[in-house]
Amino acid sequence: MRILKSLFVLLSITAYTSTYAQYTEVINSNRPGVSESAFSVGTNVIQFEAGAFTVKEEHTPLDYEVSGFGLDFSIRYGLLFEQLELSLDGIYQNDKVQINNAAVPFDDKRSNFRNFTIGAKYLVYDPYKNAEEAKPNLYSYHANRKFQWKSLIPAVAVYAGANFDTKNNPLIPYNVISTSNNDGGFSPKVMVATQNNFNGGWVFVMNLIMDRIGTDYSEFQYMFTLTHSFTPQWVVFGEAQGIDGDFYSDNIFRFGGAYLWTKDFQLDANIAFNTKDTPSVFNIAFGASYRLDFHKDKKIDNGNGNDGNFKKKRKKKKKTDDFDSDGI
Repeated sequence: MRILKSLFVLLSITAYTSTYAQYTEVINSNRPGVSESAFSVGTNVIQFEAGAFTVKEEHTPLDYEVSGFGLDFSIRYGLLFEQLELSLDGIYQNDKVQINNAAVPFDDKRSNFRNFTIGAKYLVYDPYKNAEEAKPNLYSYHANRKFQWKSLIPAVAVYAGANFDTKNNPLIPYNVISTSNNDGGFSPKVMVATQNNFNGGWVFVMNLIMDRIGTDYSEFQYMFTLTHSFTPQWVVFGEAQGIDGDFYSDNIFRFGGAYLWTKDFQLDANIAFNTKDTPSVFNIAFGASYRLDFHKDKKIDNGNGNDGNFKKKRKKKKKTDDFDSDGI
């Protein structure tokens, strides 16, 4: 745990400030995974992201099962600077715990917020600030598909926020079946988020998180998310989430996809599971993202080649011998 904390501090210190950021013409959603993009939504953009998920867990050694449902949401707003984003995030869960290891099996119903967090994210380094200068080669399809070493340099953002937990919340710490006696209140959360955009519609996001700092339930998390847009509207993803805490540790994997219905509206779905039985986890989730776009500044592509002009791009394909500026 100390090594992980040291790594987190080191990454925070080595991040350096950029005076540029970029707004995308299509919605920039953190869904369908749970990791955070390094980029903000853009000034004067209000974005809503929400979903519903099933809960199915079985703890073989302790012989109990958890079943139910949950709702998660995020409200994101770009304020003052292109690099700055404010957010309100929450996960509400309603479930039933069936305890079978007692002399007489019984059920215990729970409902509360697993997380309720307000915070701010700031893009401190943006390697795509000169993306307008990196024009596609109109005469070479292969040149635009070629790997670029510069893409190994990620965009970097830092996040600081505060969790609000109600007193004696039965879902804190999560995945521990016991009478909760936590005191509730506020606790800090900090994160470093990086993002690499590669040719061919590939994007890699990494999050390093310290959550509920200073409480008995503090934990370190990492998230690695790889997405691929194989058309301007369809994207698939895979994600690994690691959790290291005194009460609960796990490795959770997610796979799914999203469909860009319009440039401001996205639908998504995913499944999540782990590989252990203390407890085993299997969830199915569906969600959507929508934004109110009042952005007035110049619109710049964030380096992934997807500017949202689906119909225009398709018409251009016929006129430019099936070439698309994003190389797909």
